[in-house]
Amino acid sequence: MNSKLFVWDFHGVLEKDNEFAVLEVSNIILEKFGYTVRFSKEDNQKLYGVKWYEYFEYLLPEENHKKHLALQQACIDLESEKPHIVDNNIKANDHVHEVLEKIGTKYDQILISNMSDVALLRFMKVINVTQYFSDGKAFAANSYIGNKVYTKNEILEKYLKDKKFDKLIIIGDTPRDMELKKVVGGVTYLYNHPNLNFKNCKADYKINDLREILREM
Repeated sequence: MNSKLFVWDFHGVLEKDNEFAVLEVSNIILEKFGYTVRFSKEDNQKLYGVKWYEYFEYLLPEENHKKHLALQQACIDLESEKPHIVDNNIKANDHVHEVLEKIGTKYDQILISNMSDVALLRFMKVINVTQYFSDGKAFAANSYIGNKVYTKNEILEKYLKDKKFDKLIIIGDTPRDMELKKVVGGVTYLYNHPNLNFKNCKADYKINDLREILREM
């Protein structure tokens, strides 16, 4: 049997509707910090997929990077303090459990997401996918692992270092996710988020239904 590794992104792929929590939390923090401007639904849609501090770079270009990072951290802290905001918005994406269950019976799969390790575990529990990613299978990119911060690329390279797979399948919903192919090869699936349209994003496949990935079984 050919060995395959499925590499999953989290936000916008395994889950849906978290962007509504992002909008709510971001605007609460803007008010808390004394700003009069707020993110609109249109802003939220336009910025979908970027890092949280980049939201504030967009809305507050006059502020410095240190302030943007401070606002990002305040958002992360608020999510932890008031988890009901996320819980009331985030949902498992359509067909996620069916797809993860089927793949997990035959192949290896890992999850790499741009968030803290604490947040990742909490989000996974909310949509009930922890059972598909055992210890050492879910990674928080751009967060400390030991005493070092690793990017998605570095995490995947590190995971592959002592392993051999006949094929890698990379599933994400942004151009950045598709760029993993440049580092490790494989085949890419761009999940077309309902609110986005990455016409110019290079991917081997563009899908609207996660069950299409089962062609790789």
